[in-house]
Amino acid sequence: MKVKVYTTDVLIVGGGTAGCAAAIRLKESGLRVIIAEKANIVRSGCLSSGVNALNAYISKGHTPQDYVDYAVKDADGIAREDLLLSISERFNNVTWKLEKAGLPILKDKMGRYATRGWRNVKINGENIKPILAKQVEECPLVQVINHVNITDFIIRDNRVYGAVGFVVNTKEAVEIYAEATLIATGGAAGMYRPNNPGFSRHKMWYPPFNTGAGLAMGIRAGAEMTTFEMRFVALRCKDTIAPTGTIASGIGAPQLNAKGEEYQSRYGNTTSERVYASVAENMKGNGPCYLKTEGISSETDDDLIKAYLNMAPQQTLKWMSGKFPSEENVEIEGSEPYVVGGHTASGYWVKKDRSTTIKALYAAGDIAGGAPQKYVTGALAEGEIAAEGILDFMIANTKNRMPHPRNFDDDVAAIVKQYDRFYENEGIGYSTDDLEETMQKIMDQYAGGISTYYRFNEAGLDLADRKIQTVMHLSDTLKASNDYELMKIYELRERLLVCRVLIAHLKARKETRWPVFNSNSDHPDKNEKFGNRFVNSIYKDGEIKIRYREIRPEQTADNSASSETGD
Repeated sequence: MKVKVYTTDVLIVGGGTAGCAAAIRLKESGLRVIIAEKANIVRSGCLSSGVNALNAYISKGHTPQDYVDYAVKDADGIAREDLLLSISERFNNVTWKLEKAGLPILKDKMGRYATRGWRNVKINGENIKPILAKQVEECPLVQVINHVNITDFIIRDNRVYGAVGFVVNTKEAVEIYAEATLIATGGAAGMYRPNNPGFSRHKMWYPPFNTGAGLAMGIRAGAEMTTFEMRFVALRCKDTIAPTGTIASGIGAPQLNAKGEEYQSRYGNTTSERVYASVAENMKGNGPCYLKTEGISSETDDDLIKAYLNMAPQQTLKWMSGKFPSEENVEIEGSEPYVVGGHTASGYWVKKDRSTTIKALYAAGDIAGGAPQKYVTGALAEGEIAAEGILDFMIANTKNRMPHPRNFDDDVAAIVKQYDRFYENEGIGYSTDDLEETMQKIMDQYAGGISTYYRFNEAGLDLADRKIQTVMHLSDTLKASNDYELMKIYELRERLLVCRVLIAHLKARKETRWPVFNSNSDHPDKNEKFGNRFVNSIYKDGEIKIRYREIRPEQTADNSASSETGD
C-alpha cells in the first residue's frame, strides 16, 4: 500500500454528532484539526437520515439536576452524575446553537419551543447532519478527510500520538499524527442476529456502519472500558424498526397485548422495563403487542406520517401502502442488542473533561461511557466538553511535544503490513458475510439475543466466548480483493473484539438489574452488592481483566480511583 502522512494538532476520529461539535468548538482556538470519517460527514453517523426530536432538553420549570435524577433512576443507579450534570447544563445552549445554524425547531402558539414531555423538543430534522457538516466546512483550520477507515492508534507508553487507517476507495494507507486525539466513532451494531433476515438484515435501529471501531481501537490499546453489560435494546415498530417514542410519547399511545389489555403498568416504566413488558407478554403467549393508534384523528395521522419522514421514511411508506395508524394499531418488537453509550452507560471510562485512561486520548458521544440518555444534544455537549479538555491539555503540554513521526515508522509499518496481508491471503472458502452471520448466530443463541428472549447464563457465555475466539482466528484467513472488502474485514474484526468484551461484562455482573438489557438467568434478581458498582475492564495480552469501581460521588471523576479487581 502507498502511505500518505498527515500532521495536525488535533485528530478527531469520526465525523458524527460529537465529532462535528468538537471541531466547531475548536474553531477559534488556532489549532489545526483533522476529522477522519469513514463515510462522508454530510450524511454520516446516527443523524445521517435525520431525527424528529431532540430528546434531551430542560424545559421551563425544570433544572439540569432534574435530568440527572431522571437518567440515574432510569439506569437504576449505575451512572456518573458528574458526567450527566456537565452535559445537561449545556442541553439548551447547544439547542439554541442548532436553531441559529438553521435547524427548524417547532414552536407553540406562544412562540416557545414545542415540547413533547418536559425533556423533548420537536424539530424538523431531516437535514440536521448537513447543517452540522456545513458548520464544520466553515471552520478555516479544520480539514475533513472522508472515506478513511481508521483502525489503530499510534501509541507508546500509554500515550496516543495519532492513528492509522486506509482509504476505502483507493489502495492507500494514511497515518495521521496529532498532539491530542478525540475518538467519536459511535457505538457497536451488528454483533447479534438482527430482526430481519437476508436482504433486509441491515434494517436495524442503530446504524449498521457503526461497528464498534473506536471501541475496538481503545480495547486493543489497553483503555479502560465500562458498563458494556448495560446493553441497549430498542422498542421499535415491527419490520421497519422505526422509533416508537413519537407514537408512545407524542400522542400518548398505550401498549396493548393481543387481548386488548394495557399491560405496561404491570412492569414499570424505565427504558428497559418498557421493552421487557412486551417481551414478557410474548413469553406468556399474550402477543403480538401493539401501540394503540386505532381511532386517532386524521390530523394525528398526518402528523405521524410527516414526523416519520424526518427520521424513518420506511414507516411512512408502510402506512401509505397499507393501513394508516388510525385504521390499525402499530405492532411493536424489540431490536437486537447494541453497545451504545448515548442511551446506556457503556463505553470508554472517562474523566469529567472526557479524557480516557490513555494520555492525550479523549472520547465523546456514543463511545463515551458513564452518562446514559445523552441523545443528540448530549453528544453535542460532550463534543464541546472534550474539545475544551483538549485545549487545556494542549496548554499544559506546550513543552512536551510529540516525537518526530519517524520514531513510529516500525509501529505504522506493522499495521500497514497487516492490511497488505489480507490482500495477499489465498482465502479458505469463508467470506466476511459467512463469518459475520456465524458471529451473529453465536451471540444470539448464547449471549442473550432475540431468539432467547434476551436471556443468557454463564455456561452459554463461556461457550460464546470460545466460539467467538474461533471466528476471530478464522477471520485472519480472509482475503480482500479490493478496498471495500478490506473495510468489511476490519468491521467484522472490530465487532468480534467488542463481542468478547461484552461477554466478559455480561458474565461479571452477577445479577439482573435491567431486564432485557441484562437478563441473567443464573442471577434473575437484583443483587445490591452490584448496585453500587461499575463493571469495568482492561484488555491485555488477549485477556480481559474485570475491575469493579464503586460509585462514589467524590471519586467518579477520577480515573485513578481505587477499584477491586475481579477474575
